[in-house]
Amino acid sequence: MATDWNDLYRSTFPDLVRFLHRKVWDAERARDLAQEAFVRALAHEPRRPRAWLFQVAANLARDEARTVIRRKKHLVLLKGDAEAREERAKDPETEFAERERWSRVRAALDSLGEKDRETLLLWDAGQSYTEIARHTGLAVGAVGTTLARARRRLADAYRAEEQDDAAHR
Repeated sequence: MATDWNDLYRSTFPDLVRFLHRKVWDAERARDLAQEAFVRALAHEPRRPRAWLFQVAANLARDEARTVIRRKKHLVLLKGDAEAREERAKDPETEFAERERWSRVRAALDSLGEKDRETLLLWDAGQSYTEIARHTGLAVGAVGTTLARARRRLADAYRAEEQDDAAHR
């Protein structure tokens, strides 16, 4: 059966960008990587295109991280769109609080193990338990347990980051 690439793009691109954004922490770069995943999919015409796109996107993000580390560059946390920046620019206190919050979220995510982080990000991107299992190598029945554990660890790590921030003030 032929893939309806227009429909797949419309239904998958936002989830793919959100998934990638939480890996590279740069909205523009996430969109670029999602586009690259679609270009590769068009060239390969995979049987399960949505799962394939997320796998390729994860690999692209991993390669991106390796490149950044080699060059010793820091990931950009958030760029946001022009309206959001404009709104935050009106209230520096809100902008500062939001940046602090996202910094804590990023640190908490970075503190998780690869399997937990990957499972959470795939779930947040709208993947089904079956798709998550296929991507991570988990049994379908283990995905829910892994998600629950990863959520608990993320919440604990976030609270620890908040406490560290409060202690340093």
